[in-house]
Amino acid sequence: MTALDPALAPRELAPGLVIRQLTPPLKLSDFKLIAFDMDSTLINIECVDEIADEAGRKAEVAAITEAAMRGEIEDYKESLRQRVALLKGVTLGHLEHVYNERLQLNPGVEQLVAACQAAGLKTLLVSGGFTFFAERIRQRLKLDFARSNLLEWDGDALTGRMVDQSWGDICDGEQKRQTVLDVASLLGISPKQCIAVGDGSNDLPMMRAVGLSVAFHAKPRVRGEAKVAINEGGLDRLLEVFQG
Repeated sequence: MTALDPALAPRELAPGLVIRQLTPPLKLSDFKLIAFDMDSTLINIECVDEIADEAGRKAEVAAITEAAMRGEIEDYKESLRQRVALLKGVTLGHLEHVYNERLQLNPGVEQLVAACQAAGLKTLLVSGGFTFFAERIRQRLKLDFARSNLLEWDGDALTGRMVDQSWGDICDGEQKRQTVLDVASLLGISPKQCIAVGDGSNDLPMMRAVGLSVAFHAKPRVRGEAKVAINEGGLDRLLEVFQG
């Protein structure tokens, strides 16, 4: 077995910023697409948990979310169906309240997105969360593409189900990976020219498929695999990897 080059071994580039299999500085313009998870990555909350709180069911839903993000639940789709079923009867007003009163962009998000756009990268939001929030975040950050799950409504109340879309039923880890690859193909670029940023185990498939994987305040399993792990500070700390 060939020994790993010491320069490529895991090391702390700066406090709270760990890199592995990388020799900075990299060149941001060498990449052409950056894909972001949404919940707990671009934004500060897990939307499904906060919607459940509006229905008085947060503890039950949050426990399933935490287990799913840690990779303790193998069937992500089923875990999401279970959580969404508990949201039956939640109103549009409740979702508006979550967006307006609870949801915030995470520190450094706007700075990182602006830097990537200035360097010519296309931007993709790909989420196991919901279109109600994802489309608003896409517009707010002027992202190029977004894919997420569509909640089903009966009037202004949730039915507890999701709606199948042209690409499939639920945006799980495999769908995230396929979406990144599909957008890369659309752009005529290699997966190695892509960056994927996430925090949970359902982000690992897309992170493994690209040239640069980034874990943001992530679960241990995700931190352990990512080429960049931001454990302290904002998402814009990724830019330190690209500085001389």
